[in-house]
Amino acid sequence: MEKITFMPDDGDAVDFYVLEQTTIGGVNYILVTDAKDDEDGEAYILKAESDAESNEQVYRMVDDDNELAAVSGVFENMLEDIDLI
Repeated sequence: MEKITFMPDDGDAVDFYVLEQTTIGGVNYILVTDAKDDEDGEAYILKAESDAESNEQVYRMVDDDNELAAVSGVFENMLEDIDLI
């Protein structure tokens, strides 16, 4: 499981572990968790957005309910042993 570190504008670095990634309609999404290996943890769906000020990839939490439902359905199909609620 790949570990990535996020640097929020308003806080300390946060480590997440990438469970899966997909592209829908030309937009990249990643499913991450805050727990390693077989531990229980929170899962988050992040959406890639371009940062006009730099060349860095910026990820933001998906907060639109319709978009979240569609993308979580795709991830559930990809990972049959995981239920996203």
